[in-house]
Amino acid sequence: MKIKNILVTQPAPTDEKSPYWALAKKFSLRIDFRPFIRIEPVPGQEFRQERIAVLDYSAIVLTSRNAVDHFFRMCKELRITVPEGMKYFCVSESVAYYLQKHITYRKRKVFIGKLTFGDLMDVIKKHKGEKFLVPCSDIQKPEIPHLLNKAGVNYTNAVFYRTVASDLSDLKNIKYDMLVFFSPGDIESLRKNFPDYEQKDTVIAAFGPTTVKAVQDAGFRLDIKAPLPEAPSMTGAIELFLKQGDKAAAAAAKAPPAKRASPARKAASLAKAAVKKTVGKATGKASKKPAAKGPKK
Repeated sequence: MKIKNILVTQPAPTDEKSPYWALAKKFSLRIDFRPFIRIEPVPGQEFRQERIAVLDYSAIVLTSRNAVDHFFRMCKELRITVPEGMKYFCVSESVAYYLQKHITYRKRKVFIGKLTFGDLMDVIKKHKGEKFLVPCSDIQKPEIPHLLNKAGVNYTNAVFYRTVASDLSDLKNIKYDMLVFFSPGDIESLRKNFPDYEQKDTVIAAFGPTTVKAVQDAGFRLDIKAPLPEAPSMTGAIELFLKQGDKAAAAAAKAPPAKRASPARKAASLAKAAVKKTVGKATGKASKKPAAKGPKK
């Protein structure tokens, strides 16, 4: 199957040098961006009812840009002045860099993980004497409390914002060759907006272990998983998939006519087999659960 158009379930990048634009140009793709979820802030008055005093904590664990924005929004709404000595533990360099939007970086103590929350735990364990506050959504990755509990860390989860499914009714009759998901909330939004959705030949890509699990739990076929050692980004994983598909199609086109009753059908078959083999090696075993049944979207 030739991939011609892709739907990415995130806002469109504002950077002209985004790897998505380079990917689109290289493979002659149309890439659309549409957030499948939206964020709603928890009002300060509602947060007060949780009786969580921000100043009782010496360290803040930040797992996303949303966590950064809503932590400081809440502090401003509640008229809380965050002390200079507050420590920040950021899941990645991108989150730490984004933190500079709200603080003077050089005056604070910022600790950074490599990429995953598991990486950040290596840093947190070295500071177990701190009292941690974890600003989060109402839908939190289960690995976060699991790892914190396992390490015996003194922490409190605090819901600063909620994840809500977007209205996607305008996409009802639009067909994409590939769907790219980044969170379990994206999958829930797909199911809520299109309860009868059938995957069929559509390629599904997922970023992160919790998103991968959500895809498989929903009964969909997982075709692309990221990050990978050789492709730490989603665009890198997609490129690997597309390159292998192009190689298989080219090989099929060169096959002797006597060995293929239908050139087009044979090429498509070989491309699909080669892509499946490559993705299997790169991503591990795909879900064995059957695709969800129902009328085509």
